[in-house]
Amino acid sequence: MLTILGIFTSLFVIVLILVRTPQDSVGLSSFANSSDLLGSPGSAQRILDIVTVTIIVTYFLIAFQLNIQTN
Repeated sequence: MLTILGIFTSLFVIVLILVRTPQDSVGLSSFANSSDLLGSPGSAQRILDIVTVTIIVTYFLIAFQLNIQTN
């Protein structure tokens, strides 16, 4: 179960990193301005930062736990 959760967490981290755009790019800010779905570009970026860090920490905790179980 923990292995499956680790796989999904790692895939989610990869997707989040690919979604993130550079600050000078018009990708996320253009989408946020045109659709008003994500709010302001600054708040969308902040939310992505928080989610990315949370998922990365979760991934490390799962990897650490799996490493302890195998030893």
